[in-house]
Amino acid sequence: MADALDLGYATVDLARERRQGLPEVVYGPGKTAEQVVGIVRGLLAANTGPVLATRIEPATAATVLDAVPDGTYDERARLLCWRPAPVRAVRLVVVTAGTSDGPVAAEAAAVATAIGLDVTKVEDVGVAGLHRLLRVRPVLADADCVIVVAGMEGALASAVGGLVAAPVIAVPTSTGYGAALEGVTALLAMLSSCAAGLTVVNIDSGFAAAMAAHRLAMKIEPARKP
Repeated sequence: MADALDLGYATVDLARERRQGLPEVVYGPGKTAEQVVGIVRGLLAANTGPVLATRIEPATAATVLDAVPDGTYDERARLLCWRPAPVRAVRLVVVTAGTSDGPVAAEAAAVATAIGLDVTKVEDVGVAGLHRLLRVRPVLADADCVIVVAGMEGALASAVGGLVAAPVIAVPTSTGYGAALEGVTALLAMLSSCAAGLTVVNIDSGFAAAMAAHRLAMKIEPARKP
């Protein structure tokens, strides 16, 4: 089987599923609907796993789904998906600090669900009301991996990182007033966390967090098999 598909406007990586367990994911911004259609068709033909397109606006999604049937669209997550994976025995909890962090968390949860992780969402448990976080501590403790989505000062990632033994993936968001600097303050706080061992991804990148969880899941699952 060929490792790549040359469409003229894109060279599609057909071998990524063999290397990493998932087909290449299509990044929507900057692409026309017709270009997304061409790439998705190539990926569906050459792979067996889920095919995803991220950051897709509703009008583009409608055009793509007309051309490539049997897909679904999550408007809040801006995610197109074909052939979602069955649920695997890897428990992921996606935690948000506040309601304003919801769209980024929605992307993380939707991508993680599409690739087969067993996702639980815990919303609006920021550190300004620490009792809310402590109330869901049993849910966090049961997770194989936790994604923490927070803006403002980003403190929720440190709080969760101090409560659980599982890997914690922190996602800074651009939520916040002036000194939040469009997410830079949360990013630097998460990178400087005293809760050792946090993984920190880019600002507003729920997708990157879900893919980091996927990489962990690829190692967790084989280790559990007898």
